[in-house]
Amino acid sequence: MNHPYGTPTSPMDKHDSSPDCQYTIYTSREKWCIVSMVSFAAFCSTFIANSYFPVVPILASDFHKSIELINLTITVYMVFQAIFLLFWGTLSDHIGRRPIYLACLLVVCLVSIGLALVPTSKYWLLLLLRCLQATGSASAIALGAGVARDVATRAERGSFIGLFSVGLLFGPAVGPIFGGVLTQVFGWRSIFWVIFLASALCFVFLLMFLPETLRTLVGNGSILPPKIYRPLIPLIGRGRQGIVSVRAPRQPLKNPFGIFTHSDVLILLLLSATLYAMFYPFVTTLSTLFQLAYPYLNEADIGLCYLAPSSAAIIGGYVHGKTLDRSYRLLKEKWIHEREALTGMLVRLEDITSDENFPIEIVRMKTIPIQLLVCVACCVGYGWCLQYKVNLAVPLVLQFIFGFAAIAVLNTINTLLVDLLPAQASSVIACNYLMRYSVGAASISVIDLMIRALGTGWTYTILGAVGLSVGPMICLLMWLGPRSRAKRFAHKVQE
Repeated sequence: MNHPYGTPTSPMDKHDSSPDCQYTIYTSREKWCIVSMVSFAAFCSTFIANSYFPVVPILASDFHKSIELINLTITVYMVFQAIFLLFWGTLSDHIGRRPIYLACLLVVCLVSIGLALVPTSKYWLLLLLRCLQATGSASAIALGAGVARDVATRAERGSFIGLFSVGLLFGPAVGPIFGGVLTQVFGWRSIFWVIFLASALCFVFLLMFLPETLRTLVGNGSILPPKIYRPLIPLIGRGRQGIVSVRAPRQPLKNPFGIFTHSDVLILLLLSATLYAMFYPFVTTLSTLFQLAYPYLNEADIGLCYLAPSSAAIIGGYVHGKTLDRSYRLLKEKWIHEREALTGMLVRLEDITSDENFPIEIVRMKTIPIQLLVCVACCVGYGWCLQYKVNLAVPLVLQFIFGFAAIAVLNTINTLLVDLLPAQASSVIACNYLMRYSVGAASISVIDLMIRALGTGWTYTILGAVGLSVGPMICLLMWLGPRSRAKRFAHKVQE
């Protein structure tokens, strides 16, 4: 069946290189609305985790437990979130995005009410509810990149993953501040009531307006899915759904650990995890190190200091997304002009930008070495500035520059991972976060020991060296990437 929007089994679905009207039925404004909704869901998820940090000492007092036992509620939260990131990501690539979003948000709403009402004599219940809260909140992190892949071509994917990352990073920016203020004014239970209200609002919004985007269910959006997948108020894509009735056969549930068998993807995951060993301690030790270096700062002042790296990451995520799209467009145009000049004939767009032909690694990774050097320089300088207690403005500026460059690196890796395995977009991003969180947690466990043994300056110099160590991985990816893509393409052709 031929249609101007294409069918789910057409070549337009095999490559993200097709024109917008063929890849998706959604207009640019509608795509921004869809990704903005999942970005808000990501904000709710990260706000949950970060608004909890300021209440740890108060919970220890109210529950009559040690700080270590209350910190255990943070540890189990991270563990359960990491596990369910992979679970929800894999499941959403099979059954759809919308039902998992709604189910998990409903869990977060109910559990937040339980946390707001938990008796202070029931520490075990606090621990259990935090595990359930992590289970629900994990989906928003894993699914957002999958939604961006569903609606955006490779030529514009950087911008939409950047938009998604804005919500993902806004939670860490404002979570500790709001958590501290709410606790001081209304008590620690108010945090969970606010989380309930935000999650309920997000649930209602997605229930009303978010369409299903999984391409094996709805193709480019023109296939009308079963009623459970439809928004109550179908404003997005109105009049363009139900035109195509042929649905592609549902893909079997894939083992997410099979992702690690792709050599280029594995290199990217290892690169991302190694860099996170430098990135994560840079931010998480801010409060402790600033209290030591600048004892005149109170808790509110230190909370505001978090705005430097967080705001830089938010701005950087959006700006660098646009930069990725511009790089893609410029190289695509260059290749078209060169091919036409060589052959003297018009060149089809899909012949240039198809998976097996286009050097996507070069497009995405060409600015990574510069950004990485900026991160390393800021990391080393930051450590020595704190050791010698220079003016507060200097480490804050370094934090801002570091945050801007670091999010560019991390978003580039996310975008390239989705480019390489578009059919498993949520799963591969979940694997990425699983490895990041694991290595980040390991680095946090030793950072205090390193600072006490070596001092702040040498500790952050070592972290900078860890960042530099990924240089050979980048070179290996550039060499191995095209070969791995060609191997996957040949395997698909045989199937």
